[in-house]
Amino acid sequence: MNVIERMRQAVRGQKYRVSSHENDEMADDLLMSGDVEQIILTGSIARVFTEDPRGTRYEVLGETLDRRNAYVVCRFLFADVLLIITAYADETEE
Repeated sequence: MNVIERMRQAVRGQKYRVSSHENDEMADDLLMSGDVEQIILTGSIARVFTEDPRGTRYEVLGETLDRRNAYVVCRFLFADVLLIITAYADETEE
């Protein structure tokens, strides 16, 4: 199974955790938890960050529930649990 499918499976199975940083970023860009799920379920991996000693991070670009483009940055923890690190709106959409 590829990485985006593993992410989608974690979201569908509610096997994900949200960092406190992510809550702050979401509020700044008027994003909600449903938006984060939608971004992962409809999006694609835009970038991969492999230099982090805590593990590979993935930036997923997708659509929010209200059809805005936004990003979710996440990484896998143990047993396919997905950690949502941050989420933010696409700044180029103004």
